[in-house]
Amino acid sequence: MMRPLIACSMLLTLVACGQQEAPTTAPSPAETVAADSRPAPVVPTPDGKFSAQIKAEDFAARLKKLSSDQFEGRQPGTIGERVTTAYIKDQFERIGLKPGNNGNWFQTVPMVQTTLQNPADVKIKVKGAKGESDFGIGKDSVINSLNGSLDVKLVDSPIIFAGYGVDAPDWNDYADIDVKGKTVIVLVNDPGWGNDDAELFKGKTLTYYGRWTYKYEEAARKGAAALFIVHETPGAGYPWEVVQNGWSGPQLALPASEDPAPRLETAGWFSEDAATRLFASAGADFAALKKSADLRGFKPVELDATLSVEYHSVVETTSSENVIGVLPGSERADEAIVYTAHWDHLGKDESLEGDQIYNGAIDNATGVAGIMEIAEAFVHQPTPPKRSVVFAAVTLEESGLLGAQYFVAHSPFALDKTVANINIDALPINGPAKNLTVIGLGQSELDEYAEAAAKSQGRVVTADASPEKGYFFRSDHVNFARAGVPALYAMSGLDLVEGGEEAGRKAADDYTANRYHKPGDNYDPNWDYRGVIEDLDLLYAVGRKLADESTFPQWKPGADFSRPAKTDK
Repeated sequence: MMRPLIACSMLLTLVACGQQEAPTTAPSPAETVAADSRPAPVVPTPDGKFSAQIKAEDFAARLKKLSSDQFEGRQPGTIGERVTTAYIKDQFERIGLKPGNNGNWFQTVPMVQTTLQNPADVKIKVKGAKGESDFGIGKDSVINSLNGSLDVKLVDSPIIFAGYGVDAPDWNDYADIDVKGKTVIVLVNDPGWGNDDAELFKGKTLTYYGRWTYKYEEAARKGAAALFIVHETPGAGYPWEVVQNGWSGPQLALPASEDPAPRLETAGWFSEDAATRLFASAGADFAALKKSADLRGFKPVELDATLSVEYHSVVETTSSENVIGVLPGSERADEAIVYTAHWDHLGKDESLEGDQIYNGAIDNATGVAGIMEIAEAFVHQPTPPKRSVVFAAVTLEESGLLGAQYFVAHSPFALDKTVANINIDALPINGPAKNLTVIGLGQSELDEYAEAAAKSQGRVVTADASPEKGYFFRSDHVNFARAGVPALYAMSGLDLVEGGEEAGRKAADDYTANRYHKPGDNYDPNWDYRGVIEDLDLLYAVGRKLADESTFPQWKPGADFSRPAKTDK
């Protein structure tokens, strides 16, 4: 298939391609599709025959390889990890990168693996004023220990409904109540989403207070024995099956020496149906209490019920690997642009019938294949970049963005010399789009870099169409942002050239419902790569411009983050 835009289609106002003459005017997506409305399937490049340019055939070959059954779902700590990291290292080396972690290809990330034993036998028992209820693991709830406890037994633990589980300026769901040793139940997301109030938190845009990691940490700080989050699809941004699948295997965490945040002995989720039954057994109306939690002045409620559960875990200390390659800068090698993509996914589940492997083609074989394509383009530039360009395939994203967290804490480059992070995660493959979605639009000056690159492609930049899903806090770039490094997380938007926003939203909803974190996330030989190649062209162009500048993009006034202080490193 002929791609609608050649690999270096950015106008010379952004970067000079140098690999072949750029057209004076980039064809618009609409013009391109009109000429080729039904593209033929892309034939993946034979192994070892990759081009020096960003090409759909090369991208498809890498994507197909990474999402094949050979990689067994790319779960950290398994044979699938060893196959995956070896392949990435070999590709980085073949492309011409150098080892990026102080002379090493790998950065060992310590991790603690906690595996619930015999989950089918675990029952959460609730005794209330209106009766007793049992909740099984899987259909009704999920559970595990976050602090490495081997044997956990809760007996008649009082249950507190604490709204959204938030303690923030001007909002405290734990006001006037002691939850030490008790079980806390909270809602997903944050009060701004539930209240639909643009002046509360950030309105529909999820804040860090809405993240499940924050809720568990806050409950641990308060001394709670357990915390359960009530799942609902609109507030979470994904269906209950995603929670089930994510908690069905070993739970992975950094050791306390790397992540000293407080940890609960017992953590989990309830489905909304299960929570409704639980509250009813206490003589309480879940829907009414949920509505009350959206209002300013909400006070936590102690239910007329207790919770009991006993379970056992196996805890192992092990490790996983970030794979890091670098193209050293020709003039300012100590300054770096860091591309990231997580390689890990959910592995395989032998209890499933039929397909048992979570191949993770979109999530996130697309990202790893993408940074390989961009690395290939950088290495084969006629003029090498003035700054170093780092390519980090990081682990443990699915377990809470832990590989990137470790990378930032042990970065081979000083953070004050890290120019920007460009993160690639779950690129949509739906054909060309009229818009580019920038997650977290308005935070940093990287917006302008993306806008210039998009304009040269005939596209416009738009904000996240589903801010309540909190994508800014759900991928690895947020670790760089917290450390003060501006980060760009962008991809094709929903306004497709063929079918518009209706078709784009339909495709996105279908992926979330049927493939996201499910065995159905498989490679499709009929995919239309025109849009995803535009995205990679754009992200390469942004990185190339940054790599040849001497300035550092900054956070915008009012942003949630700020640049790190200068160091002597």
